Amino acid sequence: MLTDLTNSGAIPTLSAALRFASERQKLIAHNIANVETPNFIQRNVPVSEFQRALSEAVENRRRQTGGESGPLVLRNSGSIETRADGTIELSPERSSTSSEGGVLFHDRNNRDLERLMQDSVENAAFYRMNVDLLRTRFDILKSAIAQRP
Repeated sequence: MLTDLTNSGAIPTLSAALRFASERQKLIAHNIANVETPNFIQRNVPVSEFQRALSEAVENRRRQTGGESGPLVLRNSGSIETRADGTIELSPERSSTSSEGGVLFHDRNNRDLERLMQDSVENAAFYRMNVDLLRTRFDILKSAIAQRP
């Protein structure tokens, strides 16, 4: 019964978004930590790829269950792999200097600290938004359970 409550609605979707944002923050932090490392090439995972995989998973769940309940199965893509235990592993791609705006410096590092800081702030805001939404869902569940006879 508790599984039915936590598998319905938005909780699995929010949970997957939190796992992705957490892993992406590690990747961004790794890029920032190596901003002065010679020959370091920044890596990135496209957020749009995760959004597409999440959207497909939600649509598949709706088709299979006829509603919004049931487990959410994220399909593996080129850069994002979901394991059986629900963890997400990222396989980042090399950032190209043209698409990411980084310049290849004389030490062969394509650093773009301003872009990395912006990515970090956006990712943290995405994480915080999902935490707030998840907290709201659990508060609703807690209220429903507390009002039982």
